[in-house]
Amino acid sequence: MKTVEIIGYKRANLGKKESQRLRAEGNVPCVIYGGDEQVHFYAPMILFRPLVYTPEAHMVDLNIEGEHFKCILQDIQFHPVNEVILHADFLQLHDNKPVKMDIPLHLEGTAPGVAKGGTLMFKRRALRLKALPKDMPEHINVNVSGLDFGKAIKVADVKPENFEILDSPAVSIAVIEIPRALRGKAQDAEEGEEEEEGETE
Repeated sequence: MKTVEIIGYKRANLGKKESQRLRAEGNVPCVIYGGDEQVHFYAPMILFRPLVYTPEAHMVDLNIEGEHFKCILQDIQFHPVNEVILHADFLQLHDNKPVKMDIPLHLEGTAPGVAKGGTLMFKRRALRLKALPKDMPEHINVNVSGLDFGKAIKVADVKPENFEILDSPAVSIAVIEIPRALRGKAQDAEEGEEEEEGETE
């Protein structure tokens, strides 16, 4: 998994007014959990762009005044109107301790159902995984080349590779939606087949 570096600075003062001042200057108030003690700091908002606005999952190298912390972004809060980042929580990683992350799913291949006029519906865009930091993937590829009408790819179809999938195996990841115009034809075809079988008997 790729790593994004964010340079931060320790916060001398905490509180609502100080947080507002930091945001007004283009910074994000942050905190690190998971270590011996919480670390409160702030970082320029522009440094969050390659971490937040990406289809991949990333580790984070937090460089806080020369002290490095290996982390993941645990939670992030946005302003409901202007999407300014209000606050970010980071979880410190340890090489021998499993971590839980939401990992994006990437669909690959061409579904036969789409070639017949169906629509590929992406039902689940990420899976919750548990793994050691070194085994956590940036994304998971899901092949849809066998997906036809009436078929679905489920979580159970994803083969774990040094990670544990925490989502229910029965959850659908992708399905082919049959257009209304084709549903009648499909039903007529099925009825025709049933009639032919009846005549043969």
